[in-house]
Amino acid sequence: MELTYRYHKDELQISETLTDTDIEFEIWILAEKHWAGIKAVQRFFEEDKVYTDVLFYAYENHHYRVIVRQDYYVAFILSLLKQHLIEAAEWV
Repeated sequence: MELTYRYHKDELQISETLTDTDIEFEIWILAEKHWAGIKAVQRFFEEDKVYTDVLFYAYENHHYRVIVRQDYYVAFILSLLKQHLIEAAEWV
């Protein structure tokens, strides 16, 4: 089974790249209403006890590069859902 998700493409742009051990996300926050949500996701993973689960790199214009260990992929997607950055996640 694969976890898929949907989001409003006029509010965010998300791309994923699979590497040997991680999934690298490029996320652009296009809607101001989501600025606090991505910061909440970042804070959640920075404050947990696992330092290498999800790493955030912030760039200009609300652009983020996020490196997610494969074993934390579901947790990361669900945290995006919890903050309403994505609108749905489902197993297919």
